[in-house]
Amino acid sequence: MPIEPVHRSSVSDQVFGRLRDSVLTGEYPPDTSLPSERQLAEAFGVNRHAVREALKRMQQAQLVEITHGGATRVRDWRTSAGLDIAVQLAQTGDVLPVGSLVRDMLEMRACIGADAARLAAVRADGPTRAGVLLAARRYAEAGPDLEALQAANILLWRRIICGSQNVAYLLAFNRLVAHAYAIAPVPAEHRTDELLDTGGHVELAELITAGRADEAERAARHLLTRSVTAARAGAPATPEGSH
Repeated sequence: MPIEPVHRSSVSDQVFGRLRDSVLTGEYPPDTSLPSERQLAEAFGVNRHAVREALKRMQQAQLVEITHGGATRVRDWRTSAGLDIAVQLAQTGDVLPVGSLVRDMLEMRACIGADAARLAAVRADGPTRAGVLLAARRYAEAGPDLEALQAANILLWRRIICGSQNVAYLLAFNRLVAHAYAIAPVPAEHRTDELLDTGGHVELAELITAGRADEAERAARHLLTRSVTAARAGAPATPEGSH
């Protein structure tokens, strides 16, 4: 990707985005060095402060390491980067060198959701179980409006995941929710099918409330894998070594 001057609006964001994409696509391979701040500023046509801020974000994203001597060494994103990068790219429409990114995110969502439902059926206390059932019933009353269903769906799953008492699942859920589950590219009719199955969501809540863990896991997986199936159908084969 050639380095070209950027627009003056959100200069640091644009510099970060271009550097990030250059690292993720392999233009700057692991263990190589980025150009100096001065060189980057000249190439992008921006001041060094904007470059410095972008490099700080790159370091926070675990994409580079800034050494004491001032050199910026590229890290291997496959072993250093976190969920934030995947969620960010899925929302912005940028592409990792993994063509199956959306499918991968949805598979993670389905796995977390199914296991969280199982754990909630085992671990949740009485008030939490009641909260899950109430959220499911309100979800069923949200009607055919997809925006209302989406909001009610998030509340229901938040209560289920809180009931699982798994902090790691909760933190991952928070990142996914903050970026609308990163599911925009999934065909709308498949997402609609999942959201409109209000009866399936109420049944899931009832299974959790009754403590029927294995059945709750199966019900949750059935609900969540509908979008996964659509994404798998449209995803290219993952190149060897991409993961």
